[in-house]
Amino acid sequence: MAKHVDYYVSLNSPWTYLGSRRFDAMVAKAGASVTIWPVDFGSVFAVSGGLPLPKRAPQRQAYRMMELKRWRDRLGLELTLQPRYFPADESTAAHCVIALRESGRMADAIKFVHAVLTALWAEERNTGDVEVLKTLMSGLGLDPQAVLTASVDPAIATKRAAYTQHAISQGVFGAPSYVIDGEIFWGQDRLDFVEAKLGA
Repeated sequence: MAKHVDYYVSLNSPWTYLGSRRFDAMVAKAGASVTIWPVDFGSVFAVSGGLPLPKRAPQRQAYRMMELKRWRDRLGLELTLQPRYFPADESTAAHCVIALRESGRMADAIKFVHAVLTALWAEERNTGDVEVLKTLMSGLGLDPQAVLTASVDPAIATKRAAYTQHAISQGVFGAPSYVIDGEIFWGQDRLDFVEAKLGA
């Protein structure tokens, strides 16, 4: 029986970006289904002991930069270590993801998340800018105005808050997190374990 993955993401996370292509390939190979959860990790950090990047100790910030370089080189992906627009305001993009998800377009929601992350980390585009988001949606064959109109429904913001509480209730504390059969795999460096769990 095919596995299901709950995929918890931040639209500002370089680690989610670094893992996105491999994750897509894994779930396709395994025939797994995916539910994407674009949650507010600021709220998750507040209850799980995490800290936003600027508040982390200098040693941790320096090590993060080394790891980004290592993984960029290992995976052969384009990645700007200090992109011009990081951190972007991810709320509009996240609400668009939720609008797609809630309309039954899960695959499009996932593709859009990965396009947003690529724009931020590989192309140095401002993913907090609505015009940039429209361009990304058009490139995926989506109707930008329809998605944006759906995204401003107050129910969408309520959904994101509910998603965030759900993530907390499941023990999720960082992005990306992949949850399969109740087992959490945190970080793109755990994708080998995800692959084994999926039997891909």
